[in-house]
This record gives sequence, structure tokens and C-alpha cells, in this order.
Amino acid sequence: MKDKLDKLMIRAFGKPLYRIALVLLGLPTFAVAFAAFLSRKSQDEAGYRKIREEAEKEAEADGTLSRIRDNARTYLANKYRHFGRKTDSQEFTRELEKQTARDVEDEIAGRVAGKYEKDGLKKRQTFIQFVCAGLDNQGLLALSLVTSLPMYVLLLISANPYSRYIFERLIMMIFVAFGVVFVVFTILHFASSSPAVNVLGETATAQQIEDFNRVYGLDQPYFIQLLNNFKNLATFNLGNSYSGNEDVMAAILRKFPVTLEMSVYAFIIAVAISIPIGILTAVKPNTAFDYIFMFIALVGLSLPAFWFGMIMILTFSINSHILPASYVEGNKLSLLMPAIVSGTHLAASLARNTRSALLEVLGQDYIVTARAKGLSNIRVIVKHALGNAMIPIVTVAGLQFGGTLGGSAIIEKVFNVKGIGSYVVDKQFLPDIPAILGGVVYVSIIISLVNLAVDLIYVYLDPRIKSRLKSA
Repeated sequence: MKDKLDKLMIRAFGKPLYRIALVLLGLPTFAVAFAAFLSRKSQDEAGYRKIREEAEKEAEADGTLSRIRDNARTYLANKYRHFGRKTDSQEFTRELEKQTARDVEDEIAGRVAGKYEKDGLKKRQTFIQFVCAGLDNQGLLALSLVTSLPMYVLLLISANPYSRYIFERLIMMIFVAFGVVFVVFTILHFASSSPAVNVLGETATAQQIEDFNRVYGLDQPYFIQLLNNFKNLATFNLGNSYSGNEDVMAAILRKFPVTLEMSVYAFIIAVAISIPIGILTAVKPNTAFDYIFMFIALVGLSLPAFWFGMIMILTFSINSHILPASYVEGNKLSLLMPAIVSGTHLAASLARNTRSALLEVLGQDYIVTARAKGLSNIRVIVKHALGNAMIPIVTVAGLQFGGTLGGSAIIEKVFNVKGIGSYVVDKQFLPDIPAILGGVVYVSIIISLVNLAVDLIYVYLDPRIKSRLKSA
């Protein structure tokens, strides 16, 4: 137990941020341990000084120190004469003093260590070693667990490379959220028009505008408002919107399921279309099949989403009455057209990236070797090529999925989907600062979580990344 705890403590204390976090989370334990360490250190220092003085006297008495000084002078003088330099210069004297001091210190340290070992004395401990030695006592360990449980939780997290990586990314996500709030609020505060006038209308009186600003804290200085927004973010209370006075957190949570559902459908459609097409075009490059499908993919990338959406509505709703023209809550078919429009654009981009990534891998030497061994084309592609081409494919797919989860405002507007994207766009024109901040915080968190998931997938796709992660 002691050795494992010692190892965890030393490793965690080697990183400045972990060191600060451990001290703060385990403050009761470290405060008591530091007081005991100072008391113990004074006793150890007195004993160490006594042993060192004895070692110095013995070394002086048996002529060892004198021999060290003579050897240092002889070595350095020969060195200087070899390079044609003077031995009576100040530079020679300074270098001789440094060399002699190092050699003497090595000799004394060796004698002190020998005395400690011979007499069975305990060597001087660092603070971390002292803490770990104290926690080897079951009673002290139990007391420390009660008073400093968060510290041990952090140590357990840091012990595993995967949990440590996830924890660090989540902490980074918190800083990203606060940074986003700072940037967006600053822009809205200094660059936007009066929210009170936009909400109450041009006919609002000065008293009504003053009351509105007082209720929502808009009459306070910039820094006070910024600190209030930081406090709201830290307490998971995003405040109430200016328009409708609804709870922003509740509104986002209410609109998130439909955005998530549409994004998942769109992503499934995109992957189902793009991956097979990307593989087939990479296997048969520069053929009619390749040119036709890449042309279709380019057209898919070039089509404006709002125009494609209206064509879909005209074709499948107005003319043929097959699908609902706009989103109807509880009707799964009403999400099919928005998902197809969004998924088609994603599929076009993902197909081109799949093709380019696979083409690059298929040109590698190990693929030529695999084919030379007589492996079938399907086996070479599926087992050897596709796995190594998945990292750029996963990267693009993750970014696209995160962007879709952030809210496809244009598609949501065309199909009247009451999701996150349309919610933030509607609030932008007031500007409804609490609602906008809530929306951008949501987007930053979603993007961060998707990127985290993509990075974790990298670990399983590439053994080199897993090795670096474990050695970090």
C-alpha cells in the first residue's frame, strides 16, 4: 500500500496543476503532515549536521580531502597546459575551487551515506515520502480518508491513463465554457443594441426601459454583469430569457432531444451513404464510377441546404403528400426530410474524405506486401487498409456530428424544427443575452464532448497513441 501510494503521490506531484489540486483537496492532511514534517526535519537536520561534521573531520584527518585537492589541482593544471592556457589566472583559480568543492562534496556525501547505512539510521525524507510513510499507518490513513477524500479520488483518477486523460479534457472543457461566455458576452454587451427597446418595443417609456434594465441587471457595470454570468455558469443557472422570461436551462434541455434525434438520423444516413461510396471510389480510382460519384458528392456539397430543403418539401409534401412539410412533435416521419437534407451534405463531405484517406493508405508499402502474399482484395482493404485510414475519417465524422448537434439553424428554420439552432437564431436579433449565452455554452460543451469521444476512439484505432497515452 505504501509503495503504491508513494508512487502515485510522486507522479502526481511531478505535474504543477495536479500538485496544486492535491494540496487544495487534501488540505487537512497536508497541513497536519507539514507541521509534523517541519518538526521532524529540525531533528533530522541536527542529526545530519552532526554526522556530516564527523565525516568531514575523518576525511581531513586521514588525508583524503588533501589528496582530493591535490588531484583536482594536478588534473586541472594538466588540462590548462594541454590547451596552452595559463595556470596562474583568475579563471584557473575559480574553476579549481568549483572542481574541488564538487569532489569534496561527493566524498563527504558518500561517507555520510555509509554512516547512515552502518548505524541503521533513517535517511532524510522528502515531504512526499514523509506523508506516504505516515499514511502507511492504518489509523492515520483512515482519518485522512475522512478528511481528504477528494484528494484520494483525484489520485485514483490520475493512476489510470484513460481516466486521467478524460478528467483533464473535462477540466479543459470548463475553461472553454468560461472563455466562450467571456467572448460572447463582451461582444454582445459592446456591439449590440438595447435589449429593452427590442423586447418592449419603440413605444416603451423611459421608466419601462429603466425598470427592465434593473430587473435583468442591465443597469450594472460591464464587469459586474460578466461576474454574474460566470456565477450563473458555475451554478448551472443560466438565468431567464428577456423575451418570455423563461428559464434558459429548461428551454435548452427541452429543445435538445429533437436536435439530438435529427442529428443522429442525419449522421446514420451520412455514414450509410458515404463510407461505402468512399471505399468503392478509392478501390477504383480514375474510373467512370469514381468520376460519377465524386461529381455527385461535389454537387451535394454545393447545394444550399435551404434550397434543397424547399425542393424536398415541394416534392414530397406539397406535390405527393408523402411526408409532413414541417416538424410535428411526436411524428417521427416529420424528422425524415430534415435528416435527409442534413445527412446528404454530411455524406458528400465524408465520402470525399473517406476516398482520399483510403487512397493514401492503399499506396503504402505494407499494402503492396499484403497483396504480394496472395491476400484477396477485400481482405486487404477491410483488414489492413480501412483500419489505418479510419483516423482521418473519424476526425471528419466527429466534427460534422458535433456541428450538427450544435444546431443546424438553417435546416431547423426551413422545416420549422424547434431545436437549439433555431432557438439561438431567434434570440440573436433581440439580443437575448442569457439565451444566447446558454446556446453557445451548450454548443461549446457538445463540441468538446464529441472531440473527447473522437480522441478516445483514436486510442483504440492506433496502438501508437495508446502507448503515448500510457507513458504520459
